[in-house]
Amino acid sequence: MYSKKRQIIMLVDDNQANLNIGKNMLKETYEVYALPSAERLFKFLETVRPDLILLDIAMPGMNGFDVIKILKADNRYQDIPVIFLTAKSEEMNELEGLTLGAVDYVTKPFSSAILSRRIANHLLIKWQKEELNNLNHSLIGMLKDKAGQLSGLQSSVLNIIADIVEFRDALTGGHIYRTQKYVETLLNRILERNIYSEDIMSWENMEYIVASTQLHDLGKIYISDAILNKPGKLTDEEFAVMKTHAEKGAEAIRRIVKTGGDRVFLGYAETVAISHHEKWDGSGYPYGLKELEIPLLGRIMAIADVYDALTQARPYKEPMPGNKAAEIIYSGSGKHFDPVLIGLFREAEDEFAKIAKEE
Repeated sequence: MYSKKRQIIMLVDDNQANLNIGKNMLKETYEVYALPSAERLFKFLETVRPDLILLDIAMPGMNGFDVIKILKADNRYQDIPVIFLTAKSEEMNELEGLTLGAVDYVTKPFSSAILSRRIANHLLIKWQKEELNNLNHSLIGMLKDKAGQLSGLQSSVLNIIADIVEFRDALTGGHIYRTQKYVETLLNRILERNIYSEDIMSWENMEYIVASTQLHDLGKIYISDAILNKPGKLTDEEFAVMKTHAEKGAEAIRRIVKTGGDRVFLGYAETVAISHHEKWDGSGYPYGLKELEIPLLGRIMAIADVYDALTQARPYKEPMPGNKAAEIIYSGSGKHFDPVLIGLFREAEDEFAKIAKEE
């Protein structure tokens, strides 16, 4: 379970008043080191490892951007979450900071409630990432026995990994569960009708294929909360960062394979992670694949992913009725989606609508 020990926060600000205020706000919950400069931070880092760093941007000498570049380039410190502190009057480039590796921004003067909640959220996320790394070994061991272990694997390791992804993305709700059901529905029709028989595996592999789709958005673990949970349309720069989740997810899965993970199961997972945002007409990402260049599992997942996004509520939109979402899916045939699969989706439209209402 999540650690209950007093965690260490390093608060770095050249303004003594800000140091005093921040420390007083946090000292009841955390062990707080109030440090007046970047130089003092690096001095303390030689002997004390913090769980999180609150870092002022506008400091004389070495500013916050300079500091985070050094932290992220050092294997000893690169995993420590950094939250930038910035005055409301300062026009700082937030995207630059997020790109450099900051997990969040907090404006001064501090709100005690907001500062405490942001810190608590990111400490929990840090713990979950560490748990994910620890679980890799469990995942590898459980995958050794395909037939006997899959059920336990899905209910434990895979569900934990999927939960971590969904915790990061507060907008998805039951996205992972529902998209699994959509994929399974289309796969059943593919196998029943012997469509794409040269690409699809057998019924014996069905559990593995469906289970692997839980990891399709694994790369979102590496996307900043400020982008991942933005309640509105992303800027072009933010969307460019968001798009990297496909490659980051595939790379994470490849790392598991290198340590001895089951290549068949994880091969499915890597395929769906890297290809579910490709489009039939070649306008998707990350590689701009088109038509049958796109793996079948990626083409299936694209329909499931978009349908779920359309039919579920978001802070910036109401959920769309199933029949309206289906019309949008149909309009993407031959552009976004594989026309053959859209034919199967048309047959399964009522099933999709029922799944969309499940909690």
